[in-house]
Amino acid sequence: MIFLRSAFFALVMVLYTPLFSIIALLSAPFSRLTRYRIISGWARSMLWVARWSLGISHRVDGLEHLPSRPTIFLPKHQSAWETLAFQLFLPPHAQVLKRSLLWIPFFGWGLALMSPISIDRSRGTAAMKRLAAQGKERLAQGFSIVIYPEGTRTPPGTRAKYHSGGAWLAIKTGAPVVPIAHNAGLFWGKNAFLKRPGEIRVVIGEPISPQGLTPEALNRKVEDWIESHMERLCPAA
Repeated sequence: MIFLRSAFFALVMVLYTPLFSIIALLSAPFSRLTRYRIISGWARSMLWVARWSLGISHRVDGLEHLPSRPTIFLPKHQSAWETLAFQLFLPPHAQVLKRSLLWIPFFGWGLALMSPISIDRSRGTAAMKRLAAQGKERLAQGFSIVIYPEGTRTPPGTRAKYHSGGAWLAIKTGAPVVPIAHNAGLFWGKNAFLKRPGEIRVVIGEPISPQGLTPEALNRKVEDWIESHMERLCPAA
């Protein structure tokens, strides 16, 4: 049954994404925020299909911690699920991502119109300068920013090195940082075709002011908060 449900979900995504990309392209003349709200409809639709066909639901704790001003969100990264779900319950945001994702047919075209911050990680200092320049620009445009501090998806029960780029950007711009923990990888694994039914739990932390902190100290606060919550969200792992 899990195989059939997963196959159905994959089929819907393959058929629906090219069709929705037409809507995404037609939104190009609108403002950045309007484009975001239109194109995020694809993620909302796929989450509805996931709930109906895969039996994957979610519960979010800490919505009261969402600031009213543009914010830098630093979440755990376990699967593709959170990249969709954050569009449902976080304010409009620009994701920091690999530039190569924008080259994917249909999906990448829509993604490019959502005003992401695309960087080439191999360029080192140049990538950081681009992050700073575009980060300040997106915050001024009313977008929050989502940066995955581990930089890549990690299976439940594991952690990768927490990079300080998000903390560094927060200190440069004065924007508060909000950590996010979740256990999406238990149900929707990295590059996994089979997706298992269950309730994904998301916990949003209180905003952390960057004032008076170094990037390393701020990054450490974020890592400690996320990983302490991961122990409760993924106890079996």
